[in-house]
Amino acid sequence: MTRTTPRARAGAMATCLAALSFPMLAMAANVAAAMADMGDSAALMMADSTAAAADFATEAAAAVGPITTVEIATRKTRSSVALGKADMQKILPGINPLKALHTLPGVSFQTADPWGNNEQNLSLFVHGFSGQQLGYTLDGVPLGDQQYGNYNGLSPQRAVISENVSSVILSSGAGDLATASTSNLGGTIETFSADPLATRGATVQQTVGSNHTSRSYARFDTGSFGDGSSAYLSAIHHEARAWDFEGRQGGNQLNAKYVNRADAGKLTVFFNYSDKIEPNEDSTVHVAGEKSAPYTRPFLYPDFAAALAYLSPTGATPAADGNNYSNYYSDAQRTDYLTYAKYEANLSDAATWSNQVYYHHDDGVGVVAGPIGVAGLPGLFSVYYPNQNLKQVFGNSGYATRTTEYAINRAGLLSTVRLELGEHQVQAGLWLEHNRSEAYRRWYALDVNHPSSPYDRPSNPLITQYGSEINNKVAQLHLQDEWRVRPDLALQAGFKSSLQFADGSFPVQPAKGAIANGSPALPVGEIITKKWFLPQAGARWDISAQNQLFVNVQKNLRQFVTYGGGGASPWSLASQQAFDLFKATAKPETSVTYEAGLRSNRALPTGPVTAIDSQISLYHVDFKDRLLQISPTPVLLAIIGGNPVLANVGSVKTDGIDLSATLHFGRGFSFYDALSYNHSTYSDNYSNGAAIVPTAGKSVPGSPEWMNKFVATATVADTEFQLMGDYVGKRYATYTNDLSVPSYFLLGLGVSGKLPFLNGGVVKNARYRVNVSNLLDREGSLNVVVGAADKTYNTFPIAPRQAFFTVMADF
Repeated sequence: MTRTTPRARAGAMATCLAALSFPMLAMAANVAAAMADMGDSAALMMADSTAAAADFATEAAAAVGPITTVEIATRKTRSSVALGKADMQKILPGINPLKALHTLPGVSFQTADPWGNNEQNLSLFVHGFSGQQLGYTLDGVPLGDQQYGNYNGLSPQRAVISENVSSVILSSGAGDLATASTSNLGGTIETFSADPLATRGATVQQTVGSNHTSRSYARFDTGSFGDGSSAYLSAIHHEARAWDFEGRQGGNQLNAKYVNRADAGKLTVFFNYSDKIEPNEDSTVHVAGEKSAPYTRPFLYPDFAAALAYLSPTGATPAADGNNYSNYYSDAQRTDYLTYAKYEANLSDAATWSNQVYYHHDDGVGVVAGPIGVAGLPGLFSVYYPNQNLKQVFGNSGYATRTTEYAINRAGLLSTVRLELGEHQVQAGLWLEHNRSEAYRRWYALDVNHPSSPYDRPSNPLITQYGSEINNKVAQLHLQDEWRVRPDLALQAGFKSSLQFADGSFPVQPAKGAIANGSPALPVGEIITKKWFLPQAGARWDISAQNQLFVNVQKNLRQFVTYGGGGASPWSLASQQAFDLFKATAKPETSVTYEAGLRSNRALPTGPVTAIDSQISLYHVDFKDRLLQISPTPVLLAIIGGNPVLANVGSVKTDGIDLSATLHFGRGFSFYDALSYNHSTYSDNYSNGAAIVPTAGKSVPGSPEWMNKFVATATVADTEFQLMGDYVGKRYATYTNDLSVPSYFLLGLGVSGKLPFLNGGVVKNARYRVNVSNLLDREGSLNVVVGAADKTYNTFPIAPRQAFFTVMADF
């Protein structure tokens, strides 16, 4: 799976271990000193006060100086860390906020392109939970569960231009009770857009680089005007070629934001438009005992002559390619409109009331143009065109174009009241959303004389295989109280209620024989889920001005997925009987997360290390009622539609530890390191209908146990250098752990500085940035796609070395 030599691998591991050892020793010493400070009061293990928290934050800011890698939240009863705009953009200008989080402990993020924009092959794990089991928001607005088959949201990079992100916060394990999400089993990721600047001006930025990259960014700020108003308008145009085939990633995005600040309150209005096309890439299929497998599985587009020659006269793919046959092209087309208005009213010195309304519309399509003779398609097409020449029916090319066409129309309200009642800070809130989503599966001819393009939306379908429409209403309430017991101790307790009212229908049902098991129709009906009491309790204790201890326990729920025709959704079951059984017996997934940790910030008056910022967090998770799609032939059924079984298959136990530290060597050098260990195992076996699958005691596949990341930053004169290391350990690739992929270690480089010769006149703050990913040009398995109990899995490869150059200036 990798071409690196044993010596190179040993060298990479040595580099990784050396990188983590020094800061982790410093962390251990710091923790020991803190524990010594605690003395007999260790039993309290919790705290906060306004004065102590202010001292903590002030000292942290002074110690950090101009270099900040991670900001550790000091007022939370749970593990919460943040990345600011500057540190995100240092990784690569235009980066997806989710990919930027990969530098944090406990986070595993992979995708095909260097920005993290491609959603089809995106992989995200936090403490053993997959990306669809986390909660996501932008400025409080829910972004759904990030399924590639969109039904209830959109990705952060489509919701806001990356360069306009002010910060992204990861709460790994227990999110805020107010988070508007129905999927946050494993924590929350909150993205925040930057406010307008008080000074009038403009910023332009241009990135060029490997694979014909061009990313153009511009922003105009009005500065303050009227009575406390300010606004900005911003746009990007992005283009890049896929590194291993002729696929063009690109699109346009527009942001506008208006803010009015007054004594009575703050009004914010935000608008986002995103129109993008991402080339998808097929994953490589691996089987037990294989002798070889292709490293990449590129598409044949735009060489249509080669595509025609690739197939036999009947449309069959080469037998030698097996499941790793080539498609002609595939892509994801997404157009989104997202807007919100928020008013934060100052009712009194002790009371605020925030109200926010939002609306999101998505029009999207996932497209695959592939051979008609694979994955059971001849049988499917024969249902609609019996006893006909299928090659002629689909344009005589041997290919057909399949689409899944999405629509989302959702609107919502968020309302939160905060009260200061003596030593109590009380918060109560409500989230309401109504979402109407659609998913239509259609098939189109690929005409041999007029071949289609992945950059145009198909029209005039031959087959509409099915069409689903789901109305979903969500209500979430929360109430919490933070009690300042004494100046250094705070207790927090609260609960939330999660209610979902989902009603699905199929205006277009498949023809008889066009779905699994010969079922006559896909299911329709309503499922109502009400969980009134999901509690949370936590505490903070300022041990000293430099050390803070936190503990937290929280129960979370993941509501059923409301998507028709595919995925782990009740409306994707193969029959009405299966749906009715699921409705009567299945339970939503739940988790209880226990966290305890220590945050520390110390300025050191002597020695080369001038300050240390650090956090250690230990956690345990009980994850119950895990839902699993059980299918004997998942590839076939993904094309034909309908899951035979979706069932609760038991529990998962997770234990882990995250350690992170930043060592500051004056103002010229800092070293950040994040080490994490996660052990997530299944507690139960399950039945696939024919046999018992032995998963009890097996590790959750796709999620590495060990990870380590480091960032070394040095400033010499006006030039900053950053070396970034990323070690991801072995990952299992099946539910029974019979197959796995090896670890990898990647390095990245960033260099930035000023361009003084451009400054002067209207040009200000001209600067440049150089970024190099995969500096040592390693190969290996980047993503693991898990879909089977044993004997097979899929992977996406590590991209080769790529370099980018960015110039930016203010006006």
